Amino acid sequence: MSLAFVFPGQGAQTVGMGRDLAEACPAAKAVFEEVDEALGEKLSALVWEGDAEVLKLTENAQPALMATSMAVVRALEAKGIDVTVADYVAGHSLGEYSALCAAGAITLADAARLLRLRGKAMQAAVPVGEGAMAAILGSDCDVVAEVADRAAQGGVCQVANENDPMQNVISGSKEAVERAVELAKDAGAKRAVMLPVSAPFHCSLMTPAAATMAQALSDIEIAQPKVPVVANVLAAEATDPSVIRSLLVDQVAGRVRWRASVEWMAEHGVTEFWELGAGKALAGMIRRTVRDATTRAVGTAGEVAEAAASR
Repeated sequence: MSLAFVFPGQGAQTVGMGRDLAEACPAAKAVFEEVDEALGEKLSALVWEGDAEVLKLTENAQPALMATSMAVVRALEAKGIDVTVADYVAGHSLGEYSALCAAGAITLADAARLLRLRGKAMQAAVPVGEGAMAAILGSDCDVVAEVADRAAQGGVCQVANENDPMQNVISGSKEAVERAVELAKDAGAKRAVMLPVSAPFHCSLMTPAAATMAQALSDIEIAQPKVPVVANVLAAEATDPSVIRSLLVDQVAGRVRWRASVEWMAEHGVTEFWELGAGKALAGMIRRTVRDATTRAVGTAGEVAEAAASR
């Protein structure tokens, strides 16, 4: 049975995530301590007992979710489950940094600093209120892309996240996205709803943030991952450090091809997916994409123990 480790993206964050892991496992606690040190602040205090609205801020949520995922990785290692038991690793948007860190391609400190910068750069790329995102449910990606094109009318409206066969997210100029929501309903979507986000992620409006990340990534050492990483924009494996660096830049303004990534892993023999970190959103997307896939959410000390016992 082939296994993939997958890592959640923004929206999965909750106050208190990872705390029981840190209390139960010194290696997991050390992850949060190292991230605090890398950022020069007590992010762990915000994660475990802070304000949910402050944690939700992009610049906080991104490193916090990565830290929680890596705490799970270290807790599994303490139980004898190394990343190399997986055939592939992949992450949704910021989760790709978690995947790369888990696979040893980037250090934990670098991942934390890069994600803090990524969050700030993505937020700064578009003035608040000028961009928007919306979820389109019940229509396939080709239909949603056509609706987005019709809605653009000189603005920007693009498919940002291709999550599963019937769940896609669009991103762009606020007026264009609002038009797309109405057009999607007319085109037969079951639901089309604006999302409560602070910026239009994964569309061409993020080009300034991509430039910022290109500069930052040029200074970071990237090693060959111990396990192939299935990249968001490629929907296929990447192992060459120079290619990984380029793909991380492309990912900022590019589409998160999660459905295609899951299908690619399934086509290459993966039958079991472990979602490492906060929440269970990816598990649902995976099951809707590959009906016979087995999924497991691993985010608490108890779930770590159960996962380890299953191997």
